[in-house]
Amino acid sequence: MGIISSRMPWRRRGRHAPDQPGAGGEEVAEVAEVAEVAGAAAAAGDEVEEESEEAGPSTSQGGFKRKTDSGGPPTVGRLRKRARGISGSVYEKLFLMGEGSDVQIRALGEVWNLHKAYLCQSGYFASMFSGAWREATMNTIDLQMPDENIDRKALHEALGSLYQSPVYIPPRHVVPILATASMLQLDELIRQCGEVMKETVTVYTVCSYYYSAESYGLPNIRTLCFQWLLDNLMTHRSDEVLLRQLSPDVMKELIASSELLVMEVEMDVYAMLKKWMYLQLQPGWSGSRRALLPDANLWLARSKRESGGTPFLETQEGRVFVPVFQNLRLAYIICDLQSARIIDQDALIPAAWLTPVYKDQWLALVQAEQSKGVGPTDVHVRNLPGNSMRCGHHLPKEVRCSWRWVGFNFGWDLVVCYANRRIIFKRSAKNKSHGLGVSLLWQRKVAFRLCVVSLDTTGRATFRKSTEYQVLSLGRDEELEVMNLEDQDVVFPIYVACNFLYIPREGRSSE
Repeated sequence: MGIISSRMPWRRRGRHAPDQPGAGGEEVAEVAEVAEVAGAAAAAGDEVEEESEEAGPSTSQGGFKRKTDSGGPPTVGRLRKRARGISGSVYEKLFLMGEGSDVQIRALGEVWNLHKAYLCQSGYFASMFSGAWREATMNTIDLQMPDENIDRKALHEALGSLYQSPVYIPPRHVVPILATASMLQLDELIRQCGEVMKETVTVYTVCSYYYSAESYGLPNIRTLCFQWLLDNLMTHRSDEVLLRQLSPDVMKELIASSELLVMEVEMDVYAMLKKWMYLQLQPGWSGSRRALLPDANLWLARSKRESGGTPFLETQEGRVFVPVFQNLRLAYIICDLQSARIIDQDALIPAAWLTPVYKDQWLALVQAEQSKGVGPTDVHVRNLPGNSMRCGHHLPKEVRCSWRWVGFNFGWDLVVCYANRRIIFKRSAKNKSHGLGVSLLWQRKVAFRLCVVSLDTTGRATFRKSTEYQVLSLGRDEELEVMNLEDQDVVFPIYVACNFLYIPREGRSSE
């Protein structure tokens, strides 16, 4: 029946084979013939599979069908093909019409007249019909759905797959089908759901896929979705769509990662978290993307007045967000005057968090100034990820450009240049608008890691190249090529992400 049968409208109960006597001789003969076919097919399942492989692609090689829904992203689904001839008759007469049924399944307000020989292909039913379970001798079984993700359509598709039905899995319905396949222990259908999820991760699906992958044991899909979130949390234009769906536990894990693609500096992570927190507390908010942060700021200001100046994270309403904000790298926020003023004005972060950070940064500044420390010499990579400064830059097209990150390492005059498919670090003391005296040191050192990522319109990484963590030493006006992208399949726009760590050594002076 091809694609039509896979999307057949729900049958009404009248279409089920009646459980009453009086059928005509020809009908009885036909039912008996179909039942015989059912028994033979179930007993020789391997033979049916072999026939399917000869006739065309097996069920593990289902093709993709794409369609576009108005107002939404492209829809991609996977279609399972069944064997020719016998399987079409099996599906239509045994599954859809229920001929020769020896067990009735009732669930979710629907009734299916089915066959134990076919149902036993499912580990769930195989266990039910064998052993000492009372259902083994029952003709009517009422299934209780332990998972709210399971719906009638998904259950129908999963049961039909036992009769070699083609299963069409659109992204919008993959989670219910996965939930059903997991309950019924249908490994092949679970694998197909994973393939659909792998191919259709977008801003609209990534969170539901991530949570489902955790629930139904698909660690590879969870890893894929988490990487997508690391790449797109700070870069995706539909940020309010994404922020509404992220739970505090997932956001905590994202903010803690040094792999997070930050644009531009750590202060932008703080601004993003304010928007996320506001949407969690005000789920009914509606407005333009540009209005989200101003509305969040107004809400925080009102909260500050109502609480008498108590930091929001110390209020009962704000405590749930504490583990997330604790993963901010405050040392790289307060080193910029404007950012420090915003932190103070928002009264979101408790003073008890900020005081030791200000102390540590002041001591580091004095140490760099008075000891003339040039930077780290002995660096242990395991200490870098959680302590490094995260920053990034967006290059929309192939054009020569250069930039610097404000407040970086007490005003170190580090400039990043992109030209001729090369990324270069260099020292330049020409612009001292953000510099301090320590920028005049003859030599400076920094530990860094550089990553270049190209994302397509769905947020999928089409290119990624990273360096290892390493220590870079630069003298005045010296430059060094840190990445070469020649002969690389890079598609613009690209994102240049950096992790930096500058640690002056005590008791040493520059030579």
